[in-house]
Amino acid sequence: MNHAIQLVAHRGGSHLAPQNTLAAFRNALNFPINAIELDVHMSRDGHAIVFHDYTIEKLTNGEGNILDLDFDYLRSLNAAAHFSRPWPEPQQIPTLTEVLTLAKGRAQVYIEIKPSKRDGVFGHYPNIVETVVEEVRAAAMLDQVLIISFDWQVLPHIKTLEPSVKTGALVSTDVWNPREKRAISTLTEHVAALGCDWINMDSKLFTSEMPEIIHQSGFQLGLWTVNTLRAMRRFATAGVDSLTSDRPDLFAALAS
Repeated sequence: MNHAIQLVAHRGGSHLAPQNTLAAFRNALNFPINAIELDVHMSRDGHAIVFHDYTIEKLTNGEGNILDLDFDYLRSLNAAAHFSRPWPEPQQIPTLTEVLTLAKGRAQVYIEIKPSKRDGVFGHYPNIVETVVEEVRAAAMLDQVLIISFDWQVLPHIKTLEPSVKTGALVSTDVWNPREKRAISTLTEHVAALGCDWINMDSKLFTSEMPEIIHQSGFQLGLWTVNTLRAMRRFATAGVDSLTSDRPDLFAALAS
């Protein structure tokens, strides 16, 4: 690599340990990472929890939509119940505060704010933005986090509450059409209006001209989810600013 690049463990490295658990984040810290990435939902009774899916059946031994579930029930579940191999100890769904405490002084944290979802319809968890910002402030980590989201409506709200915190627009074909005329320029104009610092893009959308255009527009460019060493090397050489991977164990070879 000929420039500084952030190496990010996606959900703590979800191919190596049960995703978004303290076990995964602890494991990730054994590798040469710069940051961990996590997802935040809100329990029905207002707790910020670290979990990816909108419903809990796929990853835990429980059932239901997070929108409808209280914190005590969520904490009673085993978030390692359906990992790809038997995990030696049950894993609770962690709180955002627990993960921030673990990472403080050891790694940056990419916090993805998730929308709610029921019957295919997306919505907003009440006070999720306020809660995330408050918990980052309480951890004294405003300069150690990047708050990201596919829900672009929340990104200006974050900056209103805390102008110093860095934000990033998550980009996939769900929110951006790369085939439109002036597609990259239109994207950067839109993200600039959101007040963001980063564009974090699905690596499948990457083209070689993106780093220069995005950097000239004042943003840093991150790619996800990059799970082979060959792809990591290609993107790093192309000039991106972060790589997010389910395989943080590969980062040592990239850094060598």
